[in-house]
Amino acid sequence: MTASTTRTRGRLVRRHMTPVHLMLALTFATGVVDAVGYLRLDQVFAGNMTGNVVILGMAAVPGTGLPVLGPAVALLSFLAGAAAAGRALRTAAPGWGSPHTGLLGGVGLVLAATALATTVVGVGSAVTRAVLAAALALAMGAQAATARHLAVKDVTTVVVTSTLTGLAADSRLGAARHQGAKRRVAAVALLVAGAVAGAALCQVHEGLAVAAAALVVLAVSGLGHASARSSGHSATRTADIPPIPNL
Repeated sequence: MTASTTRTRGRLVRRHMTPVHLMLALTFATGVVDAVGYLRLDQVFAGNMTGNVVILGMAAVPGTGLPVLGPAVALLSFLAGAAAAGRALRTAAPGWGSPHTGLLGGVGLVLAATALATTVVGVGSAVTRAVLAAALALAMGAQAATARHLAVKDVTTVVVTSTLTGLAADSRLGAARHQGAKRRVAAVALLVAGAVAGAALCQVHEGLAVAAAALVVLAVSGLGHASARSSGHSATRTADIPPIPNL
């Protein structure tokens, strides 16, 4: 591959794979993972912790028959994943860097291992389902903390409540600001699309759905790393150009 070809590909990655696009792709993966958790792992949300908190609150009332173990374990695991990612990013500079690549690569590998486990072990017992839910939530917690550090407005990758609020509040019926409407609509649509894809893949096998989410996250990790490197090389080349002397 020639240097010219490499530079051209780098420019294409930088132009078409911005942090917004990458975070939107992670939002799609979250929809897939949450579909698996809800449909196959005792109504557990691996990414949407609001859902787990509400389920646990309702489960406190006798006679509801709602699960407690799975949502509780998922909630704690999500917090652990977010804390670990926050620790890893505590000294990281703004913008995509090696820590972000490593964290999202780790998320993808955890999802891939979980997909393999669902295939080999299955989801037959309550304990197994809780362990699998914990693994998914751990990965989603790390993903959410990484996305938070990258700070793409209106795209948290795990929830869309604030996104919907902003969309409605800034709409023509609201403040009529129209700020970020396309991004917000895309975030909601991709979460829904991920849920649809996850539910459809679960009809075949839940492991296939988790594997699909793993591939998306790993692709985002690689593309984000390539984009950051390309941007860094471009900045270096620009800095190396000597200033034009005053005539």
